Amino acid sequence: MLGEYRITGRRAADIAASVEAGIGSGALAPGALLPPMRELAGVLGVNPNTVAAAYRTLRERGVIETDGRRGSRVRGRPASAPRDELRVAVPPGARDVASGNPDLRLLPALDAALAGAARRYAQAPTLYGDDPVVPELERLARADFDADGVPAGPVGVTSGALDGIERVLAAHLRPGDAVAIEDPGWGSVLDLAAALGLRVVPVAVDDDGPVVSAVERVLAEGARALLVTARAQNPTGAAVGAERAAELRAVLARYPEVLVVDDDHGHAIVDLPLHSLGGVTRHWALVRSTAKAYGPDLRMAVLTGDAVTLDRVRGRQRLGPGWVSRLLQYAVVELWTSEAVDRTAVARSYAERRDALVAALRERGVPAHGRSGMNVWVPVADETGAVTRLLAAGWAVAPGSRFRVESGPGVRITVSGVQPGEVPGLAAAVAASVRRTTGGRFD
Repeated sequence: MLGEYRITGRRAADIAASVEAGIGSGALAPGALLPPMRELAGVLGVNPNTVAAAYRTLRERGVIETDGRRGSRVRGRPASAPRDELRVAVPPGARDVASGNPDLRLLPALDAALAGAARRYAQAPTLYGDDPVVPELERLARADFDADGVPAGPVGVTSGALDGIERVLAAHLRPGDAVAIEDPGWGSVLDLAAALGLRVVPVAVDDDGPVVSAVERVLAEGARALLVTARAQNPTGAAVGAERAAELRAVLARYPEVLVVDDDHGHAIVDLPLHSLGGVTRHWALVRSTAKAYGPDLRMAVLTGDAVTLDRVRGRQRLGPGWVSRLLQYAVVELWTSEAVDRTAVARSYAERRDALVAALRERGVPAHGRSGMNVWVPVADETGAVTRLLAAGWAVAPGSRFRVESGPGVRITVSGVQPGEVPGLAAAVAASVRRTTGGRFD
């Protein structure tokens, strides 16, 4: 079980420190099974509650994970090693289609918006105790939610989508709880769940989003939360359609205590309608970031949800940053009210390049997926080989390992930096670098 390594200590803190020391030295490898609590308590001559407290501390730190009767194991990946580090270095002369960044030419200039924000601030400087959400931003966000059929609820503002997702999860879940996450899915969310000490339960995805049977299975097995990307799913481009949403809502209705988190990843960059899963269960939230349409450095997202969830998010936020800068909120108000982004044109630009690449790959016998957004997912038989061969051909793609738990290997291609005339050349390079694979799901 532990080989030659001996866990020591009489107090919970000392036992936890001994396990961490073993991991740090390499004596306890990722995946190593720890002794059952009563067994270790007997060896150390302490109360089982002391060992239970030590294991609980380790779970909360993201050092170990517990899976019911299967016991506790050292995490396969420490929470401090984010998947974003699994990047391919782009050598001189190679094209970067791996970063996931938006097309700079489609982002609005910020000078007018920031100047307008400064004028608004001059009229009403922000002071301690002010409402954390700018009233006009709240009104605009709520109107947008209403237009998309999102259930009524208060509005909050966070420092980006990931910050919002973290705050919603932390409002309801505790270390050791199971959270269902799309697989393949956003690597940062997978890392976040691990850092929070949550147990990731992968859910299979196809072009219409989470597979219904997979969601039903993980909820029946006790998952306490479900994260769904409504549109422009990263990395597959999946989008939840009306029929799939109805099926998922029917399943969720049987599990009213499950927390549902909708990440509207494609807001303002896709033209497919939103089909939210919010409002079916007691606690839910929908998060919208400004990053993809207005610029990643704005670091702002709006969210809505049930009253209890938003109250907990706001309450915890008050104890940390307090609020998201009103200057940023004013800038977003300026961008929204001036219609600085032509959402239809942006969606069309990404769609033309994405659809062209998917079609060109399929003409060459390479199945590819990308229903919405700026990414195309290509299942491959040999992920490392495909990435290496494409790099040699002058294209740096993202390895699928950044986004996977149990699903099959693949590569992600971001089309935001690809010109329409370059699509045939890129498709030919991909076709020459991968083997044929089949199937509509990504597992």
